[in-house]
Amino acid sequence: MSIAERQAVLAFLAANPSEDNPSLEAQRARLDSLADYFAVPDGVEVELAAVGGVPGEWVRAKRARNDAALLYLHGGGYVVGSSKSHRHLAAALSEASGLPVFAADYRLAPENPFPAAVEDAVAAYKGLLDSGLAPAHLAIAGDSAGGGLTLAALVALREQGLPMPACAVGLSAWTDLSASNPSHRTRLDRDPMIRGDGLHVMAAHYLGGADARMPLASPLFADLTGLPPLLLQVGSEEVLHDDTMVFKARAEEMGVEVSAESWGGMMHVWHVFHPMLSEGRAAIARIGQFLKVHIA
Repeated sequence: MSIAERQAVLAFLAANPSEDNPSLEAQRARLDSLADYFAVPDGVEVELAAVGGVPGEWVRAKRARNDAALLYLHGGGYVVGSSKSHRHLAAALSEASGLPVFAADYRLAPENPFPAAVEDAVAAYKGLLDSGLAPAHLAIAGDSAGGGLTLAALVALREQGLPMPACAVGLSAWTDLSASNPSHRTRLDRDPMIRGDGLHVMAAHYLGGADARMPLASPLFADLTGLPPLLLQVGSEEVLHDDTMVFKARAEEMGVEVSAESWGGMMHVWHVFHPMLSEGRAAIARIGQFLKVHIA
């Protein structure tokens, strides 16, 4: 990341500060406003749709395949975020992979606590299967909470005896809602995207009193056997850095093929800033390559 790029990202964050005690409605509107700053490239089609009863958007780059798809699960701590807030990221992933992307608007907490998000992720995946797409032509990806949800959905699919997708991708995945990993404390002052007790508040909203170490809430504590090949990307400065690296170690112990990348100097979900950040574009290109290799 060049000095100019870093300054541009920090300036963007400074120009769009969160209120001291914003309402949930204000937080959701603030994240959705990313769609106003980062436009979808010309030629990318966006279509409102529902898959498996789950609302969302199909995002299709030019010449995207018709026989395969990527299910995308947005971040936002399970309480904010939407297909709208992550539309520009879905568009970049579609361009990089050549896949149409279904960005699912899974139910959010606290109105719909755990396991609603997991249920919706599974329903959307089943909907893709029911549409006639083969498991070998499907992948799941997500960032932050959506990254953890991606991994939890894989565990749920295995438990339900459903066929695994060809592969899955986690961007800065939140795999441990109990905050037991050291980076939750040691990197708290290094990540400009995650501050204060925000993670704890979001976890409480999502869990609704459930145990944070339940496997489908925190996939770090799940039986991971039988999961498909995984690509996990995390920034070196992230509060959630260890959520990825400890998950990688556990998954490999259980025979899962995992490629985990720690990107030097990167903040939480730096991919969101790909229009202004070269490392964001490089990370997305790497994801596209991974998907092309694993999807038949």
